[in-house]
Amino acid sequence: MSQQLYSYLLAHTREPQVLQELRLETAGLQGGHMQIAPEQGTLLSLLVQLLGVSSAIEVGVFTGYSSLAVALALPPDGRLVAFDRDPVSMEVARRLVALNRDPVSMEVARRYWAKAGVSDKVDGRLGPALEGLQQLLQQEGPGSFDFAFIDADKRGYQAYFELCLQLVKPGGCIAVDNVLFYGKVADAAVNDKATLALRQFNKDLMADERVSFSIVPIGDGMALCRKQ
Repeated sequence: MSQQLYSYLLAHTREPQVLQELRLETAGLQGGHMQIAPEQGTLLSLLVQLLGVSSAIEVGVFTGYSSLAVALALPPDGRLVAFDRDPVSMEVARRLVALNRDPVSMEVARRYWAKAGVSDKVDGRLGPALEGLQQLLQQEGPGSFDFAFIDADKRGYQAYFELCLQLVKPGGCIAVDNVLFYGKVADAAVNDKATLALRQFNKDLMADERVSFSIVPIGDGMALCRKQ
């Protein structure tokens, strides 16, 4: 997409003021490129509304743009369980948690959840997402959520997907970001670990009859999967 056409797309994307402010603040932080694009946030919001989602999971919060987009679209009694392994080392993260403090990106997320008035809908959990999802499955059981969004470490995608598939009810949706990975998945000369993991994930998804799915070329590519 040309820059001219993308500018047109952005001009015709409804982005709430609070999300725009969060996007601009995140752009100035280390790792700001990890934030989803405004049009992806709009798509997530629309999916939540179209599917009548009342309970959702997010794997990978960063500064909270996607979680905020989802939370704003949830009904008043809706809830989002959002897992994040902060960009700082887990050792630093553990020390901060022990001191009842959040690493920088989660602090930003919580601040904007509060600013948007959705803090009561979002349960932000810091730590390894795999362990968190396993605990959630034990606590609430299979099929207890309507929707899940995965946007975290690429080598963990398959494990996250398997757990989300158990947690989401039949007919529910799992959205997975970065499946086109800057075009690297289509370039045979690129073989870093993250790219290889995403290639395998996409290949497995193609053969997975537990879901119907479509890769939408929005942002860095988003796979939309409906649990059968």
